[in-house]
Amino acid sequence: MFQLSAAVDEAAVEALVNRSRRDVDQGLLPACQIALAHDGRVLLDETFGAPPASRFVTFSVTKAFTGALAWLLIGDGALSTSTRVADVVPEFAANGKEDVTVEHLLTHTAGFPRAPMRPEEGADRQQRVERFGTWRLDWPAGSRTEYHATSAYWALVEVLDRVSGVDYRRLLADRIAAPLGLPGLALGAAEPGDPVALEDVVPIRAVGDAGDGQTLGDHMKETGEQFLLRFNEPAVLAAGVPGAGAVARAADVALFYQALLHNPGDLWRGDVLSDATGHVRNVLVDPLFRVPANRTLGLVVAGDDGHAVVRGFGRGNGPRAFGAQGVGGQVAWADPATGLSFCYLTNGLDADVVASFTRSAKLAGLAARTARPPA
Repeated sequence: MFQLSAAVDEAAVEALVNRSRRDVDQGLLPACQIALAHDGRVLLDETFGAPPASRFVTFSVTKAFTGALAWLLIGDGALSTSTRVADVVPEFAANGKEDVTVEHLLTHTAGFPRAPMRPEEGADRQQRVERFGTWRLDWPAGSRTEYHATSAYWALVEVLDRVSGVDYRRLLADRIAAPLGLPGLALGAAEPGDPVALEDVVPIRAVGDAGDGQTLGDHMKETGEQFLLRFNEPAVLAAGVPGAGAVARAADVALFYQALLHNPGDLWRGDVLSDATGHVRNVLVDPLFRVPANRTLGLVVAGDDGHAVVRGFGRGNGPRAFGAQGVGGQVAWADPATGLSFCYLTNGLDADVVASFTRSAKLAGLAARTARPPA
């Protein structure tokens, strides 16, 4: 579906669409969905290999949505970046974790990247808190960075639940999805025990051969194929894994990022949103990518050091572009320089991580080049 405007170049959009379609046409991926948005409206909304109304599990793209809940509560004055988790959740302090702060959780510097939590445990607050008591630090909080695939965000939502008095899944529905007019964006069951509508969620499928590339299980168990395929289970989707388990259409995600650019209705306090989208707090070297992490409170910033592509952005993105990546090559970003936002989602778990990264880098680059140069 095209609704092009003077903001984008039609030939560049056509190239983006063709490149997205190619992987599905060639049988490399079961399905994918792309969206471009500008000035608060969707310009491009295309689905290949699935019905147009399909929603996808957004994997780590989810982290931006959960992070945005923290920004709301910071704006409310109920929370600050320096709030210690243990001051809100005393049970968390066990095993030397008393100095971990909200900032550490959101910037992947908390020190427990592989702390375990099964989705079913996390969905039950008593079990969730009991699990916190078993976690130990791999290093002092704030001293190193390593990607916390799911662990830090479980601790974050317990903080959010306690300071707000509202379950984080309901909080997302009421304070972000509803005000932004994004009913397709959801994280688990809004109320414990509620059924989760799955009819339009595209099943996740493992595809491809790792060959000489890195596999999904090379980095951490939480990005391994066996774990990710569990998101096809109703109970796991209902759990609302806060770092990986939301569902949405690509257009929903692109419009969410438009909201981060324009802040409609002053949904977030302005200074908090500017901080979250532009203030880089973590420049420690990421051990996986071997470049500075460039992380804000829940997002990654492209930067001007030549490593933007490694961080999930296109070669045409400006240095202030911000966004998030997800396993399988999913990517979402907004670029203040052009006003564009972009999202690419797929339900294909490519066994070759290098191939999926290369795919998303190419698509992000094509999307960035759709911006028409100013006259």
